Amino acid sequence: MARLRRRRVSALSINRMIPNALTLLALCAGLTAIRLALLDRWEAAVGAVVVAMLLDGLDGRIARLMGATSEFGAQLDSLSDVIAFGVTPAVVIYLWTLSDAGGLGWALCLVFAACCALRLARFNAALGEDSPQPLAGRFFVGVPAPAAAGLALLPLTMSFVFGDSILRSDLLNLLTLLGVAILMVSQVPTFSAKRLKLRPPQRRIAMVGLVLFAAFLISEPWITVTLVGLLYLASIPVAAVQYRKEARALALEQESSDKPAAAADDEESPD
Repeated sequence: MARLRRRRVSALSINRMIPNALTLLALCAGLTAIRLALLDRWEAAVGAVVVAMLLDGLDGRIARLMGATSEFGAQLDSLSDVIAFGVTPAVVIYLWTLSDAGGLGWALCLVFAACCALRLARFNAALGEDSPQPLAGRFFVGVPAPAAAGLALLPLTMSFVFGDSILRSDLLNLLTLLGVAILMVSQVPTFSAKRLKLRPPQRRIAMVGLVLFAAFLISEPWITVTLVGLLYLASIPVAAVQYRKEARALALEQESSDKPAAAADDEESPD
């Protein structure tokens, strides 16, 4: 029995280490992007951020599959996201173009990083709520940090495809950083796939889609990343409309369920 307990404890410890190790790898990938930017290796820098995004998307799912979710892991993930998706994109864009804008460029970089930290602090505070929002499983409040990093780097990514004559403009990147920073701390609903459940036919379609995405990402990485960023940007107003519809339908459903309960209370009340 003692041996079995030791094995269970050691296995549990390894299970808990794997998601946290992926989180730390995402952090290292983000910091590596800064080093690559200092060397003017812009494509490699954006690639490192994309790797950090992929690792960030895996750690939480692997933790849930292994039953290794923990408060420590959630806090570590948020700290990693602040650096990899808050500090890193701001520094990369500053080194790419905003250093020419002087103090204004650096100020916008600080605003972006600060908004990322505020968003993640709000997210951590929401984790402790006993009654989460009804649609929290399908929608995020504001743009999540990894997506915000991709949007902030979108002009740089697009420059790999279309050239940087216009996309390296200080004004364009200042407005991009400011707009994405506001979206992070806003109340705008955005789609979430964390608790998305697919039926068997949909799973096969999703698998084919993942294979196609991987093939395009390998063959034409910057066109693929650019299209993904533009599609995500276009999905934000769609998510807002869908959220309003579902929230309205949920409110009507609650009202209809409350009416029979109120009628039953009236019948039971004495004259």
